[in-house]
Formats: sequence, structure tokens, C-alpha cells
Amino acid sequence: MRKKILAANWKMNLTHVEAESYVETFLNEVGEVNDVEIVIIPSFTSIPTLAQASGNAPFIRLGAQNLHWEKSGAFTGEVSATMLRALFVKYVIIGHSERRALFGETDEMVQKKVHTALEAALRPIMCVGETLAEREAGSFQKVLRQQVEQGLKGVPVEHLSEVVLAYEPIWAIGTGRTATPAQAEEVHAFLRSVLAELFDQTAADRTRIQYGGSVKPENAEELMREPNIDGALVGGASLDAHSFARIVRATEKTLR
Repeated sequence: MRKKILAANWKMNLTHVEAESYVETFLNEVGEVNDVEIVIIPSFTSIPTLAQASGNAPFIRLGAQNLHWEKSGAFTGEVSATMLRALFVKYVIIGHSERRALFGETDEMVQKKVHTALEAALRPIMCVGETLAEREAGSFQKVLRQQVEQGLKGVPVEHLSEVVLAYEPIWAIGTGRTATPAQAEEVHAFLRSVLAELFDQTAADRTRIQYGGSVKPENAEELMREPNIDGALVGGASLDAHSFARIVRATEKTLR
């Protein structure tokens, strides 16, 4: 059975001081979490603070929002997998739609980052998603298939379960619009079928696929009850500790 995974992507928000307060509030609200994996993904400057603040909460994993595929070198502004591992980071977001749209990341770059992460024993959260125009044109399955094929090209089948696939319809990110549970489930099932074609059914069944796109406490439970939705990559609603805690509790309800 795939363990649900909830990841809080803070993007470029919250200082390290605010991060410390956030963790204290979050832990007070959720108590102990055993059946859901929690990943907090702050800006790079807050990772050391979170590592210390969450030290007494083994159910919290640390994540990073990006990495470079080279181990070191003249890459101003970039961060290596080695640097992240030294800070006890476990997960790393790769290919987020904002990285693709604003910073020109291609499927080939995503592929290199996925391999780099896996080689460093980091677990990639690889994002795929379509624009509103692609969805309305009926080409979204073709777009998603290409992103999955290119991003995971060369990944050994035995390592596929270490990858978390995150489906984020670009038209639902930060817009307040959300794919209905039925829409999201349909795409998640399609993505799992693509994984089965590229690898095998067993590997596909073991791989977790998150939904990301205006997930909030009000819609979390309904989304998490869908059989192929294995968690959420939460953006804006994760910036408030109370809100993210409510999403955790809503997800836990689906497991009872």
C-alpha cells in the first residue's frame, strides 16, 4: 500500500525565524503523525533552522525546491545534491511549472536533475502538468506523457518507487481553481498507466503520485479519497501552519 505523502512547498516565502515559529505551531496542532509522510520544503536559507526545529519530530522530512545536476563548480546561485545531503534533506522538487516557465527548465534538464538526485540518495518530486490551452485543446495527455517519458528516461525500474510524481495542472496553481476530484483522479490513473508502459505494472503500482493545484483544507479530504491520488504538493495553503495541519488531519481521515 502506498503511503500518503503531503509536501509543503513554501516557494520564496518565510524567513528562517518564521520557519521556527511555523514548526512549533504545526507540531502543537498535529501531534504525532504515523500514517502520512510529511515533507516541508522551505527556501534554502531556512533548511538548517527546520532541520533543528523538527529534530524531535521524526515523521517530518526535509525537502529542497531545486538542485543543480553538477556536483560543484562555477554555477553562481545554484545548489548541489551534496550540499543538500549535508543538511539532511531527503526530498527535492524537480521540474516545477514555475521553474519550467520562469527559468526555462526543459525536460532534458529535469531528466539530468532526477538522475543526480537519485545518485545522491535524494528522492525527487518530479512535477508534470499542462496549461489551460493544452487541456482545452485536448492535447494534455500527449504533453504529460512526454514530460514523464523524458523526465524518467534511463531511471532503473528498481529505483522508480523512490520518485514521487506530482501532477500539477498549471491552470490550477495559485489561481484558486482546482481540478475536481474526478478530473484529478482521471489524470492520476492515466499517469500510472504511462508508468506501467514505460516500466511495469508492479513498479507503477508502487509509485506515489501527488496532486498539486490549489489544494486547501476545504478540498483535501475529497481529493485524498481518490484511489490514485497518493498525497498533495501544497503551495499557498501550506504557508500557514494551521492550514497545513488541517490538510494533514483531513488526509488522516481518509485512512480510517
